[in-house]
Amino acid sequence: MAFPGSLGSIPAAGSEEPLRSAAPASSTRTRPRPALAPLTRAPYPAQLEGGVSLSRPPRAGLYLCAVAVALEVSVGKTNVVTALNGSDVLLPCVFTTCIGFSDLVFTWWYNDSTTLCRGFIKSKAVEPKVQSEDFRVVFVGSTTGKDNNISIVLLNVDFSDAGKYTCHVRNPKEKNAEHSSYIELQVVHKLVVADNTLTLIIVAVVGGLIGLLILFMLVKKVVLFIIKKTQDGKKECLVSSSGNDNTENGLAGSKAEQKVTPKA
Repeated sequence: MAFPGSLGSIPAAGSEEPLRSAAPASSTRTRPRPALAPLTRAPYPAQLEGGVSLSRPPRAGLYLCAVAVALEVSVGKTNVVTALNGSDVLLPCVFTTCIGFSDLVFTWWYNDSTTLCRGFIKSKAVEPKVQSEDFRVVFVGSTTGKDNNISIVLLNVDFSDAGKYTCHVRNPKEKNAEHSSYIELQVVHKLVVADNTLTLIIVAVVGGLIGLLILFMLVKKVVLFIIKKTQDGKKECLVSSSGNDNTENGLAGSKAEQKVTPKA
């Protein structure tokens, strides 16, 4: 089936017809192009790069493993940062990859149109080489430590700096995998301190209730201990009194019956 203006014809699935180039009729090319090998539907490759042999396509588990090692970029728990007009603000960004990186390239953009800075990282053992497009953008990250930090600081922000800041990373080691994350910067004239009075009251009330409950349990335990000791003391008094009465009245088990009868 051929489409108008296409470079050639595409054979149907399973066809053995080779690909042909459809040159314009007015072409001045005189030397014929070499014929291409027939296009056939090849089976799944029996061997991958690195000499790993496969007799069938990879299972879902291998696919999940591939997803788990994908490149990921993060700007923290929240992507909204508020800065005071005229202050310096940190724009955090870190990236993670389980299989490592080499010749990695990262870029910071403002509002998806203006490039703030570019960076190149040869390997984990080498610090990034950064080129800033704005003198107010300072790179403060490092990738030779535990975290792959590519954060920047924006100096002396004003209201015109408010907007979207995107951190983009491309890792050639993962077949040029790319990922990005963004921060929404808000510039204000005055920072509003949150009123935590209600929160403090709730915490104090809950803490007081818990303290009263613990105190009640301690008092209850002490009272029960005293009652038990008192009851044990009364039982001992009753036993002693009963033994004395039996001895005086000559009852069974008393000392009177325990006297030895004199011999004749």
